Formats: sequence, structure tokens, C-alpha cells
Amino acid sequence: MGQPFLVQMPNRPGELAHLARALCARGVGIDRIQSTGAGDMVSARIETSCCEDDTRDVLRSMGYSFVMVSAVVVQIDDTPCAFGDISDQLAAAGVYVHDYAVVDRGNGKATWSITVDNEGLARGVLGLPESADLAGAAS
Repeated sequence: MGQPFLVQMPNRPGELAHLARALCARGVGIDRIQSTGAGDMVSARIETSCCEDDTRDVLRSMGYSFVMVSAVVVQIDDTPCAFGDISDQLAAAGVYVHDYAVVDRGNGKATWSITVDNEGLARGVLGLPESADLAGAAS
């Protein structure tokens, strides 16, 4: 996955298109995007695989509030309580979850992408291996 940015922007026609055009003008492609609007605001999770500085510059120049987060992908049992259980575990460890999405389901399993404020701690809580980026940062 690319670098996730969580962005707050006005909920009005064409706003996401305006952002996409501004990123394109800087040579930044969008790998994934997911957004939800409520009232006057939209919250968008945008993942770009390159050009983090350019992405930040575009978001700032447009006046959007945003945060850069880390994403972990975890496969859990596809049962009614499984996501609540891992959410409780992350909360108990002090991991802040920004957003989450089911990316795949099958054979009694659900694969979730979860953006968090502390990837290393989240990986430890979820029993996931350390990412290559985190292993490099530790040495």
C-alpha cells in the first residue's frame, strides 16, 4: 500500500475532482481513495505511492486539514464480534484507529485495512510481523 493521508475537505460537488486534478498537475497518482461525507465535510483516505512531499504541498496549498498515518492489514475471523474484539485490543494498548475498511472476504475470514497512529504498537497487539520500514528504522 502507498502512504495514506486522511484529509478533511468541504463536501461540495467537484471538490474531490479538484483535488485529483491538483495532484495530477504535480505528477502524483492516487493509488486508492475512499471518502465519506456528512453534512458540510468530507473525510477522504487517499493513498499515494510516491511523492509524499508533493502530496503534502498540494493538500496544504488547498487549505485542507490532513494527517499522514500508517496502515496495517490484518486477517481475522469473519464473525460478528471479531472486529470489535481487535478494536478493544487496540484501544486497550492506546492505539488510535483513524479509519478501517474491509478489503476482502472469503472462507470465513475477513481482511481489514486499518489506519493507526502507531503502526509498531498495532502490529504487536495484532500479532503481525514487523514491517520492513519499521525494521529499517529500528536498526
